[in-house]
Amino acid sequence: MSGWLVIGLMWAVTYAARFVGLSLGRLELPPFWLAFLRFVPVSVFAALIVPDVLGSSEWARRLIGAAVGGALLWRTRNLALGILGGFAAYWAARLLGA
Repeated sequence: MSGWLVIGLMWAVTYAARFVGLSLGRLELPPFWLAFLRFVPVSVFAALIVPDVLGSSEWARRLIGAAVGGALLWRTRNLALGILGGFAAYWAARLLGA
């Protein structure tokens, strides 16, 4: 298969997926699907973060940082404070040898 054919097929699939998503934007979803889709961002975030935190040799430090950052974010609803607090907790645990 030539490179241009592969690029053309990738373009067609991408365009079709975006077209379907945009054309369904005016569609009213049933309550079941609205409740189901409400948890998609949390699931994606967990799928990205959990392997990185727990799959490392220094998982305890990363878990401390993630827990502190998550608690700060949950309590204050301030993303910058949650990120900075998580970094600070991670580096404090690293410096203290935890």
